[in-house]
Amino acid sequence: MSDKHKKEEVKDDVKSEEETAEEKVMRLESELKEANDKYLRVLAEEQNLIKRQAAEKEDFVRYANQEVISEFLMVYDHLKLSLVHADEAVKNSAWAKGVELTVKQFKDLLAVNGVEEIKTVGEKFDPNTMEALEGSGEKVMKEISTGYKLNGKVIRAARVTL
Repeated sequence: MSDKHKKEEVKDDVKSEEETAEEKVMRLESELKEANDKYLRVLAEEQNLIKRQAAEKEDFVRYANQEVISEFLMVYDHLKLSLVHADEAVKNSAWAKGVELTVKQFKDLLAVNGVEEIKTVGEKFDPNTMEALEGSGEKVMKEISTGYKLNGKVIRAARVTL
């Protein structure tokens, strides 16, 4: 083999190695980009998971007392009913005044804990917050039992007549 021919072969080998090096750089850049994309997706998923867990924890804390509050609401309703059904002589007694104060304190305590009564009488019927027991129409005529929301969520629908 001539020296000239050997030099050309060496040039071809070097050229082929250069192409291989360029291909390798392109492949590594592609792999790096792919790994970076995967990293960003995993990071986004982790951040979404953290946000979702925080929201679930907040909801749990917000509604954790719902069962106990529901039981207290029965007592609260009975106290209110005791005043409604008392005769005039009893309504003016010290006992009735004490019950009125207790009902007010109870209502204030419930409000501080996120409980609110659903307004019904004279309002337009809302199937999301009310249960119609009888009648037809759009206006609520009478409240049979009070409905309540806990932090905006209905925990007991108001029972009404239309």
